Amino acid sequence: MGSSLKSVPKPLSSSSVFQVPGLDSHEIDSIAEKTFERYSVKTANRNGKGIAIVWFRNDLRVLDNEALFKAWVSSETVLPVFCVDPRLFGTTYCFGFPKTGALRAQFLIECLDDLRKNLQKRSLNLLIQHGKPEEILPALAKDFGAHTVYAQKETCSEELQVERMVNKGLQQVALSPSTNAMNNPKLQLLWGSTMYHMDDLPFSINSLPDVYTQFRKSVEAKCKIRGCIKIPESLGPPPSIDDWGNVPSVEQLGLHSEKASKGMRFSGGESAALSRVTEYFWNKAK
Repeated sequence: MGSSLKSVPKPLSSSSVFQVPGLDSHEIDSIAEKTFERYSVKTANRNGKGIAIVWFRNDLRVLDNEALFKAWVSSETVLPVFCVDPRLFGTTYCFGFPKTGALRAQFLIECLDDLRKNLQKRSLNLLIQHGKPEEILPALAKDFGAHTVYAQKETCSEELQVERMVNKGLQQVALSPSTNAMNNPKLQLLWGSTMYHMDDLPFSINSLPDVYTQFRKSVEAKCKIRGCIKIPESLGPPPSIDDWGNVPSVEQLGLHSEKASKGMRFSGGESAALSRVTEYFWNKAK
């Protein structure tokens, strides 16, 4: 990358708050564009039929997204969806602590805005709907005749419960024979949140070493990190939708805007994340 990129985070004001990454929007866009060029392909085999849904959850990125790629390969049209689940902005079952504060909500908003921008650059869009995934996704599958909902597998109890309810809801959707050979839309969950894929580990998940050093030595000796999944330059055509929904504001999520008073203020979004990696490894002052 060019030597003109800044090497330290930029202070936002006279207070001790630093923007991360410490780059301006032009520099961030430039890094993202070059990275997308490196990890994209001009053409790829696509032999699928019908419509597939991509349910974006905590994987708000385009690059190296297996759920997005498989949805594209298995269909003629991809419908990317993010559900603004009101439960994410409620309180915990025990003690009533807020699950999401204003700063975290702002980070999520920036992620959604960047995801939509990157999808639009690849001839798609992001459908944003407010409500519970177990209600939204079966309804969309029925309306569009989608044969599969692809999503990244999660691990925590609340996310797993939502997965079960989404799967149950899809089983109650009957597709017409002319739409797809299957009777019901399927939920296909894919592992994608760790450096080493779960299926490549030299031991079962139930037999993970108790000591990290044992884990590290074992995977370093017996495992390889999978290469990035290259995404086609064009993911279109998008389905015909009149209203794709708006990226919500902090206030629309039932919170009040806040500003960080100290520390580092991380920008949300895939483009900012790619820039942070570049900034940290290649441009940071040694």
